[in-house]
Amino acid sequence: MLYIVAWPLLNEADDRTLRQMRAQYHPGEAEMIGPHFTLVFGAAVSSETRLREALPAFADRRAFWFVLDRIERSGRYLYAVPSDGHEELVALHDAFDSDPGGEPFEPHITLGLFDTPAAAEQVARIVERQRLPLYGRVEELSLLRRQNETLDTLASVRLLA
Repeated sequence: MLYIVAWPLLNEADDRTLRQMRAQYHPGEAEMIGPHFTLVFGAAVSSETRLREALPAFADRRAFWFVLDRIERSGRYLYAVPSDGHEELVALHDAFDSDPGGEPFEPHITLGLFDTPAAAEQVARIVERQRLPLYGRVEELSLLRRQNETLDTLASVRLLA
């Protein structure tokens, strides 16, 4: 499967906070990949040429700031969701998305996967009170390929400063 991700650049304390939460609440994924916004999720390997060729066109887009200021829960998953930077992330997703009739895109950084929705809700309340807001900047996009438990970077592009 292929993915396009936007890498958040965070100050040291905020980066540590996100990495610790992911390590505690989503350890399988945290070992494979750090905090990120997924713009294209689980595209077929046959899409690699299209995605690889599309990536350089984003080099003329500006890097942008974001603020993670709310926590959302979907079933057993817990997400940090940006207010500032939301529109820019949606625009990047929409530029890659070849299926505009799909589910609406909600930019987020996954913080955890829990045994029950109630456990996710309990942690959400704590995180929202004690850890938010978190500030960062998106300056780079990458095309990744996941095979089993390995993740390889196929191509990357830096956004304009």
